[in-house]
Amino acid sequence: MRSSCAIAQIGATVLGMQNRRVLISGASVAGPALAFWLSRYGFTPTVVERAPSLREGGYAVDFRGASLCVLDRMGLLGQVEAEATNMGEVSYVDEMDRTLVVTPPTFQSGELEIMRGDLSRILYDATKNDVEYVFGDSITGITEHGAGVTVTFEHGEPREFDLVVGADGLHSNVRSLVFGDESWYRRDLGYYVSIFTVPNHLGLDHVGRFYNEPNRTIGVYSARHNAEAKALFWFGSEPLAYDHRDVEQQRGIVAEAFAGTGWETSTLLKRMREAPDFYFDSASQIKLDTYSSGRVALVGDAAYCAAPLSGMGTSLAIVGAYVLAGELAAAGGDHTTAFTAYHDEMREFVTVCQKLGEGNGKWFVPPTRAWIRMRNLNLRLLPHLPWRKVIEQLPLKAGNAITLKEYAKVLA
Repeated sequence: MRSSCAIAQIGATVLGMQNRRVLISGASVAGPALAFWLSRYGFTPTVVERAPSLREGGYAVDFRGASLCVLDRMGLLGQVEAEATNMGEVSYVDEMDRTLVVTPPTFQSGELEIMRGDLSRILYDATKNDVEYVFGDSITGITEHGAGVTVTFEHGEPREFDLVVGADGLHSNVRSLVFGDESWYRRDLGYYVSIFTVPNHLGLDHVGRFYNEPNRTIGVYSARHNAEAKALFWFGSEPLAYDHRDVEQQRGIVAEAFAGTGWETSTLLKRMREAPDFYFDSASQIKLDTYSSGRVALVGDAAYCAAPLSGMGTSLAIVGAYVLAGELAAAGGDHTTAFTAYHDEMREFVTVCQKLGEGNGKWFVPPTRAWIRMRNLNLRLLPHLPWRKVIEQLPLKAGNAITLKEYAKVLA
């Protein structure tokens, strides 16, 4: 059952607001969500995105607990529900596609699930008339001075802003420029994941199928009202050296890791070469002592990536954007006060969500055949175990591990 959520009562006005010009790097989820709230609080947000246009592809993302309340307060919950995947059961199968065990819908897809590209489009449509978007460009330098920040770009002319926010994901450019090398803050969990769109050749109807070999998980689930499907490849590995922007190299890594694997693997690997939205990355977390430095802050995966194994990344992004914008509004734009309050509000929530993802690897990507058998046995027994409810409620408990404030409205 979803958490109840009252619509925020916004009535107070903060006068004399400072630091209105805010540059946000990243137009996926956290960036547009932050721009949504900032524009309504009287700030002037600009979003810069490296991609030439909105990224429409991607995988299914989940909402749990407090993030649903934020969507409700944004007035977007109905739109997200209308685009929901409505994913049903997921079956684990053997090499001959015979069902071994079936998991209930909420086990994989949370309280509400939507394709990441659909969510990005909803957030963009809700902000495009009030927010400046700059596609096809990237930040190359950030220089803070007493009155603000000078930002240089790969293509555009230098511009002045009062604040800069990195909402640019696990491999955040803003974080590297201001906080230092990614390796200082990234904690790899020992797994890699690839997801891409394929034809729904199995005829899946709002369901998914997963197949395991030791240290390998292959899955397919229907998407976009069964008009297509998403292929999913997980594997365990020591850290790999590769170019995060070299898609062909990444395809080669996946093909090599799954060579000779059974079930539908060979068919899916062939489709991988044609996929328009190929995604590949490590399952990693970002661990920072603070989410800000001077006039620069981070939000979403750039600040506290929880890893896909947690299922909480999108919830953290949506809630984090709400809290960061709200604290800036409450402080009248005083970034020192607001960034400290943002950190304090989010820290425990981040800790709980990240912890949820740290122990899921061997469950989802079993390292041996014995582990596979044990996992399947536990899934079969789960409906009959007295602690079933406790296990099922863990993600929801994590999703509600923050009490949302109702922030005052700031008039422009």
